[in-house]
Amino acid sequence: MKFNFTIIISIFIAVSLVVLGFALVQVHQERQRLNIELEQRANLLGEALHESISGQLAQENYQKISQLVAKFNQKQRILGLAVYNVKDSLVGISPGLEIYMPFAQIPLKQAMGVDSCFGQQLKAGTKNFYLHIRPIHEEGPLVGAAVLFQDTDYIQKRLGDIWRANFIRLLVLALAVALVTTLVIQWSIFIPMNRMVEWMKNLREQKPSTEAVMPPQDFFSPLSREVSHMAESILEAREAAEQEARLRAMGESVWTPERLKEEMRTLLDDKQLVVVSNREPYMHNRKGKSIEWIMPASGMVTAIEPILKACGGTWIASGTGDADRDVVDEDDKVRVPPDDPRYNLKRLWLSKEEEEGFYYGFSNEGLWPLCHIAHTRPIFRKEDWQYYQQVNQKFADAVLDEIEGLEEPLILIQDYHFALLPQMLKSKRPDARVAIFWHIPWPNSESFGICPWQRELLYGMQGADLIGFHTQFHCNNFLDTMARAVESQINWDNFTVRVGGHTTLVKPFPISIAFTLLDMERVPEHQASKEDLFKEHGIKAEFMGVGVDRLDYTKGLIERFLAVENFLERNPEYQGKFTFVELGAPSRTHIKRYSDLVAEVEKEVERINWRFKGKDWKPILFLKKHHSHQEIAPYYQAADLCMVTSLHDGMNLVAKEFIASRSNGDGVLILSRFTGAVREMRDALLINPYDIERTAGAIRYALEMPADERKQRMGNMRQHLLKNNIFLWAARLIRELSAVRV
Repeated sequence: MKFNFTIIISIFIAVSLVVLGFALVQVHQERQRLNIELEQRANLLGEALHESISGQLAQENYQKISQLVAKFNQKQRILGLAVYNVKDSLVGISPGLEIYMPFAQIPLKQAMGVDSCFGQQLKAGTKNFYLHIRPIHEEGPLVGAAVLFQDTDYIQKRLGDIWRANFIRLLVLALAVALVTTLVIQWSIFIPMNRMVEWMKNLREQKPSTEAVMPPQDFFSPLSREVSHMAESILEAREAAEQEARLRAMGESVWTPERLKEEMRTLLDDKQLVVVSNREPYMHNRKGKSIEWIMPASGMVTAIEPILKACGGTWIASGTGDADRDVVDEDDKVRVPPDDPRYNLKRLWLSKEEEEGFYYGFSNEGLWPLCHIAHTRPIFRKEDWQYYQQVNQKFADAVLDEIEGLEEPLILIQDYHFALLPQMLKSKRPDARVAIFWHIPWPNSESFGICPWQRELLYGMQGADLIGFHTQFHCNNFLDTMARAVESQINWDNFTVRVGGHTTLVKPFPISIAFTLLDMERVPEHQASKEDLFKEHGIKAEFMGVGVDRLDYTKGLIERFLAVENFLERNPEYQGKFTFVELGAPSRTHIKRYSDLVAEVEKEVERINWRFKGKDWKPILFLKKHHSHQEIAPYYQAADLCMVTSLHDGMNLVAKEFIASRSNGDGVLILSRFTGAVREMRDALLINPYDIERTAGAIRYALEMPADERKQRMGNMRQHLLKNNIFLWAARLIRELSAVRV
């Protein structure tokens, strides 16, 4: 489309220049012709006047002259006539000429002084006219002069008509050329190109019907030959890489998508992998008349999607985009990622009442604060619980339909939204291997006992063959809760729980991100700078801190801003030099506690900025919107430090994303000790977010840390992240699940 547009614009410019050139020549020639006609007409009228009034001037018969002047005033394109005697006295004038007379005084004296005709085009206000002065003689002696005023607006009108005609001619010609050009380009370039693209896409996706030699394309025949040679090389390299991945899978090395793919082939043995979550990995939304897709900001999506991209399978989730229904097939499925399809996304449609009760109600006003223990009271309503059961059953039915006819499928359930789903599935398909990964913390048994339906939730989860948490501490809490609330057998040696003849393995799987050796060695082509990022917001600062969070009360945002305030208060030399950038994504604003939090955060930012306000500096830059990964990356790369101050968190992948982005091996991570990530990122500056003064001290230490120490700490964390990436996490999880005896 861009190529088409470029060609059409180029042709339009060329045609416009040609038409403009011809129009200029035509206008110039027409102007000359009309000016010559104007002068000839003025001379003819002047000669006629000479014959009519020479005698009358000589006899000083001014009354007769006035009658003649009146007759001339009635002629077409004549503004009027003025007659002077030899003494420069006005003896006859047409009505309405007063505004033009000042233009005639000096030329009149000159013309009578040299006894010669005078002609000139002039303008009075918006009126164009031609002034013609002719001396009058009577048998030799000069007796006076006639001053003729002619209207010349018709010349401009005629030239304007020529421009309009050429403009219309240009539009018609440009449209015709554009249409013909578009058709020619479409037939001779884009159709062959699309065939070539489809062939290359099939080659990339390893479709069996794709051959290494490209079908002949007349227009692209030279390119076709070269691409065919390249395809043969790619296929050979791919086979070599797969063979290398098989060999490496037998030993300890860095995990990659290719190695995970080989591992999955061995473990799954053609079994279907089904992932279930509430949040979908891709949303389709309307933008004008078109449909665009986005990847929602979610740590769970960031972690799980690489698995399905490597292994294939089906992801079942709620459809929430306003154009989601428009892109699915009759089974409510769509291939994703949209720009590089690797797996199926099956969408389920929840009613507004189901969404309110299941998601906003029981899940996020009940289970979320219950598990995070962030001093927000959980709310449990019977009607929310009923919707929670109803939606879990709806997802169970969808999964059962999806795995119908499949032998021993593997089902990976995500998070606290589906605590009842494992038992629902296992009761219908005991041959299925079912795992649930709990992405948030699991509290102690006393705290979880607040929930009126704790036994139902525990029975539902215990239907899984494998339950995963981020940390061993959360596993211990879960098993302790089972022991206290449900009649069960707990084996603390191998961390299993047995209820009613079914055994469930409970293990920690610290989740991570997709970080490979290539990412470790990759250097961005355009490294973001603090100056450019600050300039976009009218700020000047020497140092930058960054935080990336959903606007959630568990993230410790107020505590973080208070620490920034305390840091600037205790270290005034950094005022005007340090700015903390918070990239905050609004979340769950239907819930009052969340909408109140947004107001609290904005108020606190405004207060601190007002306290330390400067001309072109502010201590906190709060950017409230949903940011894409591409928008966040420059801030990760440019910041001197990143703050993760969660009051309670399962893992917190922001910490790992920041480390992954630091390709220069520099920067400091300030990390709350109440996150799951703290057990891995030991080289971060560990803080208690409730301790404002020590957190402020950590900010200063981060900014003044010696370069060698910064690089050593960051290097250690990047190496750990490389060896414990999402591909290793997936391999461990699927290994445990595939080893289950059913």
